[in-house]
Amino acid sequence: MAASPLQKEQFTIAVVGSGLVGRSYAMLFASAGYDVRVYDASKEQLQRAVADMEQQLSALAADGLQRGCLTVQQTMAHVTATDSLEDCVTGARYIQECVPEDKDLKRGVWQKIDDMMESSDVVMASSTSGIVPSLLSDHLRHRHRFLVAHPANPPMLNPMVELVPAPWTDPSAVAEARTLMEQVGQVPIVLKREIEGFVQARIQAAIFHVAWQLIAEDYVDPLDVETAMHEGVGAWYAFMGPFSAEHINANGWLDLCSKYAQVVHRVQQTFSPPQPMQGPAATRLARELERWTPRDRLAERCAWRDRCMAALLRLRQTLDREEQEAEQPVS
Repeated sequence: MAASPLQKEQFTIAVVGSGLVGRSYAMLFASAGYDVRVYDASKEQLQRAVADMEQQLSALAADGLQRGCLTVQQTMAHVTATDSLEDCVTGARYIQECVPEDKDLKRGVWQKIDDMMESSDVVMASSTSGIVPSLLSDHLRHRHRFLVAHPANPPMLNPMVELVPAPWTDPSAVAEARTLMEQVGQVPIVLKREIEGFVQARIQAAIFHVAWQLIAEDYVDPLDVETAMHEGVGAWYAFMGPFSAEHINANGWLDLCSKYAQVVHRVQQTFSPPQPMQGPAATRLARELERWTPRDRLAERCAWRDRCMAALLRLRQTLDREEQEAEQPVS
């Protein structure tokens, strides 16, 4: 029998791993009023994680970007930290694993969780960024409830999350995960079947491929490639995807295809086979990037990026409200 839809008053969420992704997931779930148990083997790590979550939530609230309608204190009241994996997952209806990106480590953690599970209704989700779910769940008793739930970074400012089923995943588990993500304000995309790299990383890999060719074959300086993205196509892609952008650039998508399909195909045929990003070109690129941001200032630049993303999120929220108001019928 298929599991019933998730209802937040019916269950607790377990977050296994209190690193950056685990903290973000815990904040997202707790901000929506779910009771969240966060596990880490290190008590010191848990203490740092709880303090950091409270700090992040306070900063988001100060910027008007907090999720849900709870205060920071109310949100944190929904979070319980524990160094007992069994205490974390027992009785949970949704388990979000966020341990480091190591296949054997994740398989071992999931084996322990699977052995502790008493119900077959639990949704089992991994935050892996590149390991297909079949490689993490083929040994589990409850593998039919397993999927990947991979968030974009940073999850509190970037709402996209990829839901990826294994070949044996019950569709009800995917549907319940999607419902939960929508309830906490994330924007899920659901893959029909697993593929290495999922969606976002595959698109990024394609960009790396073309951009690396331009640099390695010395067509352009490295930072000019950066400029082409953030001052060019990136200005579109902050608000729409590649197909919808071209749909409105022409008189519809089919008009675009009739005019430019052959041009695009001709350009694509000039792409060289993928090459490892190493050697003299990698050294030259590193030198240019470190001129832009020295390695001892990476954290500072990361904070700047997050402030930019927060500003963009506020702008998009404002534009969305204005569009919704404009679409309201005049009484």
